[in-house]
Amino acid sequence: MMSDVSLGLDFVADDRARSVATERRWVRNSLIAIAVVFLTLFLLLPLITVFVEALRAGLGAYWAAITEPDALAAIRLTLLVAAIAVPANLIFGLAASWAIAKFEFPGKSFLNTLIDLPFSVSPVISGLVFVLLFGLQGYFGAWLQEHNLQIIFAVPGIVLATIFVTFPFVARELVPLMQEQGTQDEEAALSLGASGFKTFLWVTLPNIKWALLYGVILCNARAMGEFGAVSVVSGHIRGKTNTMPLHVEILYNEYNFAAAFAVASLLALLALVTLIIKFALEWRFADQIAAAGRH
Repeated sequence: MMSDVSLGLDFVADDRARSVATERRWVRNSLIAIAVVFLTLFLLLPLITVFVEALRAGLGAYWAAITEPDALAAIRLTLLVAAIAVPANLIFGLAASWAIAKFEFPGKSFLNTLIDLPFSVSPVISGLVFVLLFGLQGYFGAWLQEHNLQIIFAVPGIVLATIFVTFPFVARELVPLMQEQGTQDEEAALSLGASGFKTFLWVTLPNIKWALLYGVILCNARAMGEFGAVSVVSGHIRGKTNTMPLHVEILYNEYNFAAAFAVASLLALLALVTLIIKFALEWRFADQIAAAGRH
């Protein structure tokens, strides 16, 4: 009797699986059409509009807008901030994920939760926190002024705010993967006489390199495009503390739409380059990525 019931349940499960896999053609086509329409309306059209508006006044006006001194200063500052924030978060992400995945210690759950703090706090609030800490009227403002140090309305404040809003990306890619992999490989390497550094370099790093790469790509994209936190701490000083998103805002508010869209198109190009690099790496090393996932 029990075997008959089991067979019946198996038949029902198989029938449901077939029904899910063999939906009617109109259902599949409808779902695909909805996805395509959504992507077109909310991704492709806005992206195309940015480039159309950027080139509306011609290539000469486009080139003049992106080579104007304030625009060049914004581009340099954006790249500088990303060049500092991404390596800093790479180091933090590796350290945090290693500690959470490989060790047991008091406060581990709190640290794991704290990593998600920038996701739950508005970037504007994040920037305001740094103003309250390092601004002229902040907790450390008097000491900083006494030692002729400026953080808010200067590059250090922009870097700190960017690091804060981007530090979860690398850690959040690594922690689940390293927890799933466990510690067996590292323990085997250590038992064979490998040092801690060599174990990390030759055992741990190859197992996490793809997740690490994705985390770095996401972190870099957010660092270059961050607006809210940077807007609060920058002071909007043209040619000095304006990143590319802030420069776009200023140009747009001044009704210089062609120049605003020209600089915005550079940000869009950087995002597209990031996606192309990610796609190229996935295509080039598809077999290795699949093997790492199975591992």
